[in-house]
Amino acid sequence: MNSGRVFLVDDDASVLKALTRLLRETGFEVSAFQSSKDFLLHHDMRMPGCAVLDVGLGDCNGLDLHRTLASNGYMRPTVFITGRGDIPTGVQAMKSGAIDFLTKPVQETDLIEAIRKAIEYDLRDREESAKVAATNKQLASLTPREREVLARVVAGRLNKQIAAELGISEKTIKVHRGRVMAKMSVRSVADLVRIMEPDFADAE
Repeated sequence: MNSGRVFLVDDDASVLKALTRLLRETGFEVSAFQSSKDFLLHHDMRMPGCAVLDVGLGDCNGLDLHRTLASNGYMRPTVFITGRGDIPTGVQAMKSGAIDFLTKPVQETDLIEAIRKAIEYDLRDREESAKVAATNKQLASLTPREREVLARVVAGRLNKQIAAELGISEKTIKVHRGRVMAKMSVRSVADLVRIMEPDFADAE
């Protein structure tokens, strides 16, 4: 079974049925919609996966639907399919962040490959977002003094240097440093630097 759900939107009932059957037989979970309105009503961003949108939807252009999702903060990886493979539309789709742009009749292998790529992208993005959220939660648990110590540890300063800069004893710095390591769930300074360097690269 492929991890992640395919949100499929096409206003052609026969195409929608055929693609739904194909994807389910391939092992994907599929939520099929015949209109953008129906999709927007039932789309669940919490569910990992991707969107497969027909560009020429009757009630709303597929590109417009993608922009609507993005404007609402939903960066769902998307594969566009179209009955007219004109270059300007394809360029516009790719500039909007599409994973792929396929022309009907869609080659099964091309569609499946694009969907797998889109779902993998979504899963990686969610994993990274979860890591960032966890790190931010850990940071929020630090006291102001612990954050000062953290920034200096990441910058490579020694305990005695940090103590001199902050005007407190080296023994106290060691205590703060230990608490920082515990709250950030790391065992070494290297691990601390690895997860915090992007945030503290510009610190003092």
